[in-house]
Amino acid sequence: MSMTAILCTEICKSYAHYPVLKGVSLMVRQGECYALFGPNGAGKTTLLRILATLLSPTSGHVEILGHGSAWQKSAAREGLFFLGHGSHLYDDLTVIENLRFSVGLRGVDPTPVQIKQAMDRVGIGPFGAFRARALSAGMKKRLSLARALLVRSKVLLLDEAYASLDEKGVALVNACIADFLSEGAAVLMTAHDRANAARIAHRVGILQRGGLKEITPSELLAADAPS
Repeated sequence: MSMTAILCTEICKSYAHYPVLKGVSLMVRQGECYALFGPNGAGKTTLLRILATLLSPTSGHVEILGHGSAWQKSAAREGLFFLGHGSHLYDDLTVIENLRFSVGLRGVDPTPVQIKQAMDRVGIGPFGAFRARALSAGMKKRLSLARALLVRSKVLLLDEAYASLDEKGVALVNACIADFLSEGAAVLMTAHDRANAARIAHRVGILQRGGLKEITPSELLAADAPS
């Protein structure tokens, strides 16, 4: 049986006494993709930031690859890659310079061939010398995905996985997720695109009113499923 990569138990999070998450529990195994849905403001990003150790829960317990995020934060962070809303790129650096710098912070020193392969994989191969400021939002998303390909973490957290991407970009994201899964990584993503998420996700959760309800990918495609 595959190892548990992401485990959160009874996660609660409140802001100024307003409860956003109310006892959320979920588990994702290595080689598994979990898609998280819910209306805006349901707490999807909050949950991902808690799992990424960027935000502390009000109560509850999180483990990443067996490391408790509260007392083994560094070890937990070593095993994961969080791709959030912001691109976190340096506008004055080129695409290649951004890749080298960002993955270098993770202790990764890719060869020129590895960088080119990652760029080609996400469709930005011809743009290596472009400064980040010249890229569209979709191209920046692809660049961020190239960083994830180079780091090769065992846990990948994708917030709004398909945001700013056209149809070809969405298909590319799913193909990259499939690559990660084939290597034994665990993927937890938030999205609003039910059809494309159902193509790659093994399991689906709906976050509403602070609680989590798990459904099947086929149920996600039902017309009355919340987005």
